[in-house]
Amino acid sequence: MTHIYALVNQKGGVGKTTTAINLGAYLAQLGQRVLLVDLDPQANATSCLGIDKRGVQSGTYQVIIDNTPPLDAILYNPKLGIALLPSSPALSGAEVELVGAPQREARLKHSLAATRKDYDYILIDCPPSLSLLTLNGLVAAQSVLIPVQCEYLALEGLGQLAQTITRVRANLNTSLTIRGLVMTMFDSRTSLALQVVEEVRKHFPGKVFTSIIPRSVRLAEAPSHGLPISAFSPTSTGAQAYAALADELLKGDQKQ
Repeated sequence: MTHIYALVNQKGGVGKTTTAINLGAYLAQLGQRVLLVDLDPQANATSCLGIDKRGVQSGTYQVIIDNTPPLDAILYNPKLGIALLPSSPALSGAEVELVGAPQREARLKHSLAATRKDYDYILIDCPPSLSLLTLNGLVAAQSVLIPVQCEYLALEGLGQLAQTITRVRANLNTSLTIRGLVMTMFDSRTSLALQVVEEVRKHFPGKVFTSIIPRSVRLAEAPSHGLPISAFSPTSTGAQAYAALADELLKGDQKQ
């Protein structure tokens, strides 16, 4: 069975792309066939895996707008064991072009249909907004992973995001669920971080992953080297946390 997860949070800087990349890398280490879909016009996931976004000739834009088969655009990194459907700045124009397109919210879903059988996990890194591109991610996905920064302001947008997911479930994707919330940038030295974790657990009972991602210099450095933390600093605390998260997600999925 293929698990398709959209990583979403309309708030930027919460570790969404970092989670997508590193979760994908560790799932690959656990023997899973992983496809990372970069659905963000900023193309951070593409850049963080060492691909020059300005040189991408075929990627998510061409797949969604021009109906290019994903197989013609997917890049494979044999060292990391990850496949990537890259993004480029061209994707920023997709918002306008999708407005009048037929089945505009389901373009990604239809495009990925033929490739689902080739992967155990498809992780969709959505842009930090509740846009048509994000809707495409939510319609294509079976479930949602929500990275949440361990700071007070991170709580404010969760209600709006939950409402959006409810509306998408009611109108566009009846099977969409919240798989879990990933607490990121946790600073154990502050009582506020602990309070935020408890507050999120209170509002989303049973939906918060046990594995918590710490604030980490090594995690912040890894993207500049075009590597996930598993390859850049595998013994760091950030690496251990993402390894634990991948293990937790995989074991939970195998029980379902």
